[in-house]
Amino acid sequence: METLFKVDLNKSMDKQDIPGHNRWHPDIPAAFAVDPGESFRMECLEWTDGQIKNNDDPSDIRKVNLERVHVLSGPVYVNGVEPGDLLVVDILDIGTFGEQPWGFNGIFAKDNGGSFLTDYYPEAAKSIWDFHGIYTTSRHIPNVKFAGLIHPGLMGVAPSQELLNEWNRREKELIASNPERVPPLANPPTEESVVLGNVTGSNFDRIAKEGARTVPPRENGGNCDIKDLSKGSRVYFPVFVEGAKLSVGDLHFSQGDGEITFCGGIEMSGWIELRVDVIKGGMAKYQIKTNPVYQPGPVNPHYNEYIVFQGVSVEPNGKQTYLDANVAYRNACLNAIDFLKAQGYTGEQAYMLLSAAPVQGHLAGVVDIPNTCATVGIPKEIFTKNILPL
Repeated sequence: METLFKVDLNKSMDKQDIPGHNRWHPDIPAAFAVDPGESFRMECLEWTDGQIKNNDDPSDIRKVNLERVHVLSGPVYVNGVEPGDLLVVDILDIGTFGEQPWGFNGIFAKDNGGSFLTDYYPEAAKSIWDFHGIYTTSRHIPNVKFAGLIHPGLMGVAPSQELLNEWNRREKELIASNPERVPPLANPPTEESVVLGNVTGSNFDRIAKEGARTVPPRENGGNCDIKDLSKGSRVYFPVFVEGAKLSVGDLHFSQGDGEITFCGGIEMSGWIELRVDVIKGGMAKYQIKTNPVYQPGPVNPHYNEYIVFQGVSVEPNGKQTYLDANVAYRNACLNAIDFLKAQGYTGEQAYMLLSAAPVQGHLAGVVDIPNTCATVGIPKEIFTKNILPL
């Protein structure tokens, strides 16, 4: 299969022969074009563009330049695709680079990105994970070994100018509601560390000022971090611009549901093989208008026995919320961390494990007022010792 987007692991994204991008904007030019029905391979750099090193020092996580993320491969222009169509994307295969058989997970500092549990774990931490075929281990989190399910954390199409304007409007409004919050409520467009393919001059300045950050998921797909979106999966993307302009990146060797540390899955560089097709007029025909639809593939690690932790939607200070799924899931995670601490792990090690391992997160109930119940399930087979209560 032909590789249509190549990367040099020794160069940053802006120095590649064909640079990718790290903002969403309809005017970012395509890196290459394909026809419907065509299959191809793309190579991807890890999401921070090489900022994180294989060592024991978390200072690179603490100081990471978040204006740089995510560096994406693409965009891919699909010939004949128009707004109103559905772009059909099949993930045929995905894998690691033999010359870089490792990835990383980390907790971002509260004052530089934060995380789901940032009020409990405000300091930066890092874990390096070595790949052994389909398995991974970490010198920083002992006594665990598990099979990965490699997947793209981020895959999306370009927004129209109207949709981009709406993103910027609503996120600016949210930021204005609490502009001093740490971490911030959203990340507005910024001209720092922008990568826009081969765009130069006044067009570069204009796109940099308008381009949406790639951190959150939106109507175009984007950074959804769906761990089951691996080989054999299919995605139906609503199309907003000519050619769709598909981009991909943020590859993960493994991830727990929620990607809770933010630097959350086991981040890696690697490659992905895709096939694209089109359903003409598919947005109206199938009423897929505002967000993609996913069909997960048949490949999954065979973990069948879990230890499951519950959480309900009551704040730690005793404040009762009304069916707040965010609070319930946070409490489930904290309960799991407390249990793992009793097994000899630090809180930081347990937190990173929940984010990196194939952990199952679920909403158990959202109707029994006033409490939502959420669960976090850890496969017991990933541990090399028995962790169950006797």
